[in-house]
Amino acid sequence: MNLRNRFDTSLRLRAAEPALEWNGTTYTFGDIDARSNRMAHALAARGFLRGDRLAVYLVNCIDFVDLFLASVKLGVIFVPVNILYRERELSHILSDAEPKLFVTEKELPALRAEAARHIPELPETPLDSAAPAALVYTSGTTGVSKGAILTHNNFAVNAANLVEAWRITAEDRFLLALPLFHVHALGNGLHCWLFSGCRMRLLERFEHEKAAAEFLDFRPTLFFGVPTMYVRLLDLPPERAREIGKGMRLFVSGSAPLPAQVLEDFRKMFGHTILERYGMTETIMNISNPYDGERRPGSVGFPLPGVQARILNPQGQEVPDGETGELFLKGPNVFPGYWRRDDATRAAFVAGWFKTGDIAQRSPDGYYTLCGRRSDLIISGGFNIYPREIEEFLMEQPEVAEAAVAAQPDRVRGEVPVAYIVPRADLRGACDTNALEAVCREKLASFKCPRRFIIVDKLPRNALGKVQKHLLGAAAQ
Repeated sequence: MNLRNRFDTSLRLRAAEPALEWNGTTYTFGDIDARSNRMAHALAARGFLRGDRLAVYLVNCIDFVDLFLASVKLGVIFVPVNILYRERELSHILSDAEPKLFVTEKELPALRAEAARHIPELPETPLDSAAPAALVYTSGTTGVSKGAILTHNNFAVNAANLVEAWRITAEDRFLLALPLFHVHALGNGLHCWLFSGCRMRLLERFEHEKAAAEFLDFRPTLFFGVPTMYVRLLDLPPERAREIGKGMRLFVSGSAPLPAQVLEDFRKMFGHTILERYGMTETIMNISNPYDGERRPGSVGFPLPGVQARILNPQGQEVPDGETGELFLKGPNVFPGYWRRDDATRAAFVAGWFKTGDIAQRSPDGYYTLCGRRSDLIISGGFNIYPREIEEFLMEQPEVAEAAVAAQPDRVRGEVPVAYIVPRADLRGACDTNALEAVCREKLASFKCPRRFIIVDKLPRNALGKVQKHLLGAAAQ
């Protein structure tokens, strides 16, 4: 069974029901089905065959949805490209994926016109569930970006898990403002929408100035976001936050660590405890806090059905509960490998287990907590320092809006932690680095105390809000 078979539950059986709100127009599932069929005909007329690659470099729009569904129906491998990428990154992806077509805003008018000339029906293309559906490139912050091959089955298992785990139904109203070029919106957002048959409003992007108006106009029950979005929503007046919270059923956060303080502040303002989960480009979703039960601050919860997790020390031995090690994963959500990179694929797996590169620990009652990336680990004078622990503490201070901790070379200790601080706008004058240092020395072990506190206007982040720590030095200039 492939994704088209699964999508037809909504596209065909709910053909007359509202499906997508985009740019002031509401489309039914039948409309979406017909649009994507016509687009599939247009691509086929351009010579697309099963296994060809289609690269798409677009902001969120209904055409993005059309192109993705057309690719799924034809067996074409969809290659979403980060809209923030420029010539160097684009050249690498295009030379690596070798797409038959690279769709930009400039290409859209011709494709729309070609699609309009075709019929709204499309014969089925026989596809196995192991067939590649998408080629999603990693962020490449520690080296050249690699294309993760995600199969029809990877996406289908992930969506089925999330729809069940998060109780998503056709009755939900889903507000999606995440960029569709990222696996968060593509793998979770579009697939949960199509698997559940809910009504979705798609935004071009998240604009914090317009966020309250979008929430209050659409009245969603479901929202997927990243921590920076929730930090921005905390700027809303309390009465608007309460009004938004009244109609909501579930807020979900991912793609970057959610500070425990943000979770608590959000709960007080909106009346909802954000559900934090953990995924990766190569695995889509792995672990989630429960829908029913404790959504533990700082934790990402339990492995999803079918997902196996192990925490190993550098010697490859499982560590006891409460101790840290590298997280390894296995399951039907895990990708088969990197595109044309057999060396990288071999290096990513050990005896069938995927090496995440994330440091984690498990509590005695089974909750998993991420401590940071293995590459972020700071070793200072022989002590292991996990930046997230310090960042969480700094975020608890009332004058701190955001914090990031990274390593700085040190002649004596090898490395020492340095903190980059974004003050709260209303308390910028009260952000005293000497006071921050004093509270850290009082509450943290001496080797964990940042050796410098640098005030910055903002932290360098990628399109999904993840801090790019390799750029922190430039942010402080």
